[in-house]
Amino acid sequence: MSALLRLSHVTKVYRQGGMLGRRLITAVKDVSFELGEKPEILSIVGESGSGKSTIAAMILGQTEPTEGELQFSGRTVAIHSRSERKAFMKEVQPVLQNPFEAFNPLKRVDRYLFETARNFSFSGKRPDRQQAERMADAALVHVGLTTEEVKGRFPHELSGGQLQRVAIARALIPQPRLLVADEPVSMVDASLRMAIVNLFGRLKNELGLSIVYITHDLATAYYISDNIIIMRKGEIVERGQGAQCPGQSAASLFAGAQGCGACRRFQPSDVSAATNRQLSFMRVVRFSVALKKLCKDEGLSSTLAT
Repeated sequence: MSALLRLSHVTKVYRQGGMLGRRLITAVKDVSFELGEKPEILSIVGESGSGKSTIAAMILGQTEPTEGELQFSGRTVAIHSRSERKAFMKEVQPVLQNPFEAFNPLKRVDRYLFETARNFSFSGKRPDRQQAERMADAALVHVGLTTEEVKGRFPHELSGGQLQRVAIARALIPQPRLLVADEPVSMVDASLRMAIVNLFGRLKNELGLSIVYITHDLATAYYISDNIIIMRKGEIVERGQGAQCPGQSAASLFAGAQGCGACRRFQPSDVSAATNRQLSFMRVVRFSVALKKLCKDEGLSSTLAT
């Protein structure tokens, strides 16, 4: 079966220090997973230093694996020239963690969109100004904005949520097949995080876009993902399918905490005795998410689910 993205026994080792005090740091160790041709959202979840952002850098071709192989659309990801980088970026686009660092504060936001449209036109022909504006506006509509809302404005004149949506719109202009979102909601206000997460789900359904969603937030990962990978110290410790919270009654959730649908749906493919603690934590998180949704649906106090 063909795969859009495949990592096979990928390891990344960094060298730190000088001649006398050099040491090796293994950021990613023997990681394997794949995304199929069918659009899906794969979440990579882990604490700081777990290796998830290193995986993102390797998928984006910013660094090469020390061992193993990383393939996109059946081809090994190895970028050695500007033309290769440009061709690859038409297929794979990033969404960075901090939108205020992704944009030059002295450059108007709309210029980023127009330049992306001119440099990464899907047709291969460099569009004129009007065509570039139409391409930018079409991408902005997908994220709930219009050209008029951002035209002539600098990054500091937009909110964090607006600027992150502009960053996503810029990534959509080349019509990529894969979006790599590295902690895309961590710098956004809590009230706007779910709006960004729901946007990723809509883009998958409307545009047929696959997304690698990298986060430390288990709740949003479980909410939006088709599949989830849990990482710790550079290794995958758990993997399985994500799912929506069940519409059970409060009585059944309280009575069947150990066997409720929220706990049963996530079936890890390979969990060793060393990862039982992470598995138990995941069950607690999933039960909490299900209970919070249920309390909201039935008008109960949210403190019941904390």
